[in-house]
Amino acid sequence: MKSVFVFLMFTVFSFGQVKNPYALTDAKIDKIPADLSTSTDGIAKYINENLKLEKDKIRAVFYWTASNISYDIENIASIDFKEVSPDKIKNTVLSKKGVCIHYAEVFNDIAKKVNIKAYIIYGYTKQNGKVDVLSHAWCAARIDNTWWLFDPTWGSGYVDKNKFFKKLNNLNYKVLPNQFIATHMPFDYLWQFLNYTVANQEFIDGKSQINKTKPKFDFVREIEEYDQMSDLDKARTALIRIQNNGIKNSLIQEMAQFKKSEVDALQNNEAMSKMQGISDDYNQAIAQFNDFIMYRNNKFKPLLPDEAIKEMIVAPKQKILDCQNRIYKIGKFNDNNFENVKSLKKSIIDVLKQIEDQEKFVNEYLSKSKSARKGMFTKVTWFGVPLN
Repeated sequence: MKSVFVFLMFTVFSFGQVKNPYALTDAKIDKIPADLSTSTDGIAKYINENLKLEKDKIRAVFYWTASNISYDIENIASIDFKEVSPDKIKNTVLSKKGVCIHYAEVFNDIAKKVNIKAYIIYGYTKQNGKVDVLSHAWCAARIDNTWWLFDPTWGSGYVDKNKFFKKLNNLNYKVLPNQFIATHMPFDYLWQFLNYTVANQEFIDGKSQINKTKPKFDFVREIEEYDQMSDLDKARTALIRIQNNGIKNSLIQEMAQFKKSEVDALQNNEAMSKMQGISDDYNQAIAQFNDFIMYRNNKFKPLLPDEAIKEMIVAPKQKILDCQNRIYKIGKFNDNNFENVKSLKKSIIDVLKQIEDQEKFVNEYLSKSKSARKGMFTKVTWFGVPLN
């Protein structure tokens, strides 16, 4: 799905350092062989072979991503939004450069390959009390049944005077959701991982403290249900949540418009998939009907039992009636598919009339004596051609 966003880099210049509690894990990842560092498969293989606990594996995922990828500030305005996730991941790991979506894609992919449940989250951020002007992407991962948030982009360094400086920042590693919400606001509040969600206006106003007087939101159950949804239902429910949380700035508006376009595209794809199935069944019905026409033109020879002759016309009729019922339930589709749907509807009506005419003939034929049946036959033409 085409994206429309440009993402922002962390711009806080410096911060105090404390003793690194992850030094042993980090040192182990620093020793990853060069040939394994050229793909997420290789990185995940190394992590799985050298670390066993989820907490150590997720540290390895964050550390590799944040310490190996440099922020590509020169190309932030020339991102290829048509690039699919596998290509983003492959190119980022090989070039060791990217913007926040590339950091997030790599983190997410490695996490999943070391058997950690993870998601990419899209939203906007605040730095120094001010809402940033560009969208951002970060990650969530479930470690020992608890959800934590990670920003490998902000964790990789900082920008000063339009130049990136690499400096590992553990303040953006494994942060609790009720703390992360102070600086990172997902467009879809499902990904706040909070039982009492924060509205966009509250985030903008700096009021991100948890308010337990609000209705409780069971995000655990909601995520479980989300994971079972079709892509279309995921997009639909996300759009509803985005709208319900308030369209308070241009970034949220852009995401809502993007999500609406995604819903429209997925609806069209689903409708056209249904139409293809209907078209296939229509063609099967046409083939069955033409088999009947050929059999009739051969004066019902070789002779079959009456039940079999009846079935030869009933079977295509039932299939066509099923097609007719289904085509009015395919859902919404794009205007450029209108004529195709209209044409198939007309073809169904036309062939159904032809089938019903032949069904009358069969019923009349079967009602007569064997001697009277012989004089009923006249030549008829086949019905049209199948649809492509």
